[in-house]
Amino acid sequence: MNRRNLLKLATASLLMSKFSYNLSFAESKSRVKAKKLERGDKVGLICPATAVSDPGDLEKALEIINYYELEVAIGSSVKKGAGYKSRTIEERVEDMHQFFADDSIKAIFCIRGGYGSAQLLDSIDYDLIRNNPKIFCGYSDITALLNAINQNTGLLVFHGPMMLSAFTPFTAKYFEAVFFNNEAPIEMANPIHSSGIRNPYPTRTIVSGKASGELVGGNLTLISTTLGTPYEIDTKGKILFLEEVGEEPYRIDRMLTQLRLAGKFKDAKGIVFGDCVDCGFGKFESSRVWDFTFGEVLDNYFAKLEIPVFSGLLIGHSANQITLPIGAEVELDAKNCKLTLLESALA
Repeated sequence: MNRRNLLKLATASLLMSKFSYNLSFAESKSRVKAKKLERGDKVGLICPATAVSDPGDLEKALEIINYYELEVAIGSSVKKGAGYKSRTIEERVEDMHQFFADDSIKAIFCIRGGYGSAQLLDSIDYDLIRNNPKIFCGYSDITALLNAINQNTGLLVFHGPMMLSAFTPFTAKYFEAVFFNNEAPIEMANPIHSSGIRNPYPTRTIVSGKASGELVGGNLTLISTTLGTPYEIDTKGKILFLEEVGEEPYRIDRMLTQLRLAGKFKDAKGIVFGDCVDCGFGKFESSRVWDFTFGEVLDNYFAKLEIPVFSGLLIGHSANQITLPIGAEVELDAKNCKLTLLESALA
């Protein structure tokens, strides 16, 4: 055997070994649930993306904590300068590790999103998280952490309001139902419209039907960012939800193209695209770059799929926001534009 063939064999063996390890991990991974919250519990607040630089922001976050009568610990790097550049990856990861390792901490809430969470993915101790399950909640840029934690540990995590979110009565209703009451089933749908004039929270059926499966998803930009990495989202046999903010229709199209080419739509059992806040001029108007509206972009990708799809659910950058447990079993009803949580998301 010549040297070239020997190197080929060694490389192939290494790849097969890595593949076998990943397959074994995927097959052996079981779901893990944290304990539900009780008033008086201690929670940790972190900023794994952009820091809190305005002192008033931290006060706003503590208003939520005080309302729910929780004790609080604040991550060491939270107030360490503005943005994410002034805090190292190690400092931001250490805040996470410290709170997951602390038995007195029952939940970890992100104060805000911003930019930088994806930088942390290959520095996280996933075994530590799996062995110390806690509520972990955020959205937007935090999507990168949510899916990486869920897929690498089996822990159910939560795409929901951050401590600087508006916390309207609608948002608080789902926050309490999931975290404090541990309810199931929970019907997750937009507020009922009763004025008879115009629905301020419109939804739209793209492909009618029902499907059930494990819920995965989050911010479209972050999900696209992780494609082709060890942390890319797994949609096979699952219900996929997506949300975005402040993107023109052509940019939405670009990212949906990435997901389509990666097979993420054909693998899914159902899809919901949330209310896309400020996506284009007035949401459904044409882009400055091309003629397709946001609604037409969704139809171009989803209308021909043989799975149920709807859009408009309040699951992202809106004042009213539903808390979604990633990794939990849900039913998607595209005709009635709703999700139903089929199981308690916490222990």
